[in-house]
Amino acid sequence: MVQPVQDPAAALVAEDHAFADLLRGADLTTPVPTCPGWTLQQLLRHLGRGHRWAAQIVRERRDTALDPRQVEDGKPPPDDDGARAWVARGGQVLLDAVSGTGPETPVWTFLGPRPAAWWIRRRLHETTVHRADAAIALGLPYEIPAPLAADAVSEWIELVVAEPGPGGRGERAVDPGASLHLHATDTDAEWTLRGTGEGTTFEPSHAKATTALRGPASDLLLAVSGRRRIADTAIELFGDEAVWHRFTERTPLS
Repeated sequence: MVQPVQDPAAALVAEDHAFADLLRGADLTTPVPTCPGWTLQQLLRHLGRGHRWAAQIVRERRDTALDPRQVEDGKPPPDDDGARAWVARGGQVLLDAVSGTGPETPVWTFLGPRPAAWWIRRRLHETTVHRADAAIALGLPYEIPAPLAADAVSEWIELVVAEPGPGGRGERAVDPGASLHLHATDTDAEWTLRGTGEGTTFEPSHAKATTALRGPASDLLLAVSGRRRIADTAIELFGDEAVWHRFTERTPLS
């Protein structure tokens, strides 16, 4: 059973600071191989602006999307120290907006109206994955608590399954009749996804499946987010590899 993060707000602030600390002394022109065409500077700007974009949606109680070009304080300072401080503050900007608006106030999301607090977990796991991008770019180990990694896997699967509209990722993530089981060996977290004629469903539990992956939660997170190949992790794969490959091809995470 997947346990939710006890305090996603505190985790968001901690992850933002960990991301900023990772860049201390780094050359921000370094390419990020897991985000083709981006440098660390662009990754930093994407993350910090994304937090502030979500915060402005919440603060303005928007029922439509916000143009990223209209984000207040959407560009980091030109100096590296200022840019790191700017990205480290991003999550707190969102938390302040949620507190001011009210956690249960409905606001726009790309999945339809959701309580304002929905954005906290979403931006938390945007940071967990982009911190992995930065670590990979710098050749540094990626360390994340297993429960946090497991929650990030859960959140990603929930987003895939919930994506609306014909042709969305949830409609085609797993082919009808096929199934995919993930097991985080360092937690009690398990997930089973099944393809149906109406799309992909999932349940946070153990079940036999066409394809199964077993490994540490952090490795599963890197694999489902397309940051690492299974061969470069401690994950074991059983069954039909094609089911896994099709899943990752159809559910890219930018």
